[in-house]
Amino acid sequence: MKQLNDYSDKRLRAFCVYCGGSTATRDHVPSRILLDPPYPPNLPVVPACPECNNSFALDEEYLACLVECVICGSTTPEEIKRERIGTILRKKPALAVKLSQDRAADSSGKTLFRVEEDRVRNVLLKLARGHASYELGEPQLNQPMSLNFAPLDTLSPEARDDFESPPSPTAWPEVGSRAMQRLIEEEGAVDWPGWVVVQSGRYRYSASIGEGTVIRIVISEYLAGEVTWG
Repeated sequence: MKQLNDYSDKRLRAFCVYCGGSTATRDHVPSRILLDPPYPPNLPVVPACPECNNSFALDEEYLACLVECVICGSTTPEEIKRERIGTILRKKPALAVKLSQDRAADSSGKTLFRVEEDRVRNVLLKLARGHASYELGEPQLNQPMSLNFAPLDTLSPEARDDFESPPSPTAWPEVGSRAMQRLIEEEGAVDWPGWVVVQSGRYRYSASIGEGTVIRIVISEYLAGEVTWG
């Protein structure tokens, strides 16, 4: 990712982007558990309080392992392609057992997993809040108007095209924000907002603003999420 400094109003970075508390720590958005080493330089970092910085770790670990197990169709560590996820499943057999218990097969024999939706929503909301602050200079502490997620391959062609084309903004982003800099320096008004690729094949996001703030996220080119604030 290209290094871009945030020149938006400093008051928008004077609190934890997740709860409005202290800024004693910094948090990577996305967490590195969703990426592969070597990690990209200039990973997005946002201000966070220690409580929020630590509170998402288990849910992020669950989501990272869930996505990889679904992609591989297995919970066996030796069959997991991402080395870090295989290591986690070896070190945390209770998590491996939990995922294995949530595994089933449909009538065609296709592997399915029962999903703990609250945990997935918790992570996606955390990521979206981080991207809204980092990219747009628009912290979002309120509950979103909507939060949806689904595997990319379950979307209809029309829905997939719509998702891959971020909504056209009806207003320009915050002056000095990274989104404004991308608009002027990189993309041009015609193409903004585009996808910000944190790590190819592993994580990308888009952030747009107008009548509402819309954050879209793709994890491992498998899980698509959208969080919207009105």
